[in-house]
Amino acid sequence: MRQINNSQEMTSLAKIISGGQAGTDRAALDWAIARGMPHGGWCPEGRLAEDGVIPLHYKLEELPGAGYRQRTRQNVLDSDCTLILNIGELDGGTLQTARFAQQHNKPCCVVQLDSCEFTQQAVRDWMLGCGVLNVAGPRESRRPGIYRLSYDFLDRWLEWQADSAMRGNNEF
Repeated sequence: MRQINNSQEMTSLAKIISGGQAGTDRAALDWAIARGMPHGGWCPEGRLAEDGVIPLHYKLEELPGAGYRQRTRQNVLDSDCTLILNIGELDGGTLQTARFAQQHNKPCCVVQLDSCEFTQQAVRDWMLGCGVLNVAGPRESRRPGIYRLSYDFLDRWLEWQADSAMRGNNEF
C-alpha cells in the first residue's frame, strides 16, 4: 500500500463513486448497488466505456464535453478520498488518478491486489476516514481479473467492518 496523502475529516463511508469503466470502477459500483449503498460519479459524455455504453442502472452523470481524463479528475475532486485497487504496474488512467489526487491534495491509497504490500488493518482504518469514496483502477481488458479481485477486496472490507463493530473495537 502506498499512501499519497492521508488526512481525513470524515468518519464513515456514505457513498461510492467511480467513472463506470469496465473493471475496478464497475466492481465498486456493483458492490455498492448489491448493498443498497448510495453510488454515483461522473462518466464521459455519451456514457462511454470500453465495453460500450455504460448501463443506465449505474447512477452516473455524464460530464458534458468530457472524456476519460476529465471525468477522472472530476471524480477525484468530488470525493473525500480515492482508493485505487490495482494489479501490475500503476499506469494509464489509474496512474493519472493518483496524480490528480496528489495535485489536488486529496487523500489517496493505492492497494496492489496482487501483492502483500498492504495490511488489512491499515486499509480498513484508512477507509474508515472517508465519507465519499472514489474507487478507481484499471480496465478489465488491461488487467484481466481486476473486476473480481476488486469486488472481493470490498467484500473483505465490509466483513472487517462488521467484525470490528461486533467486538466494539478496531481489532481483527
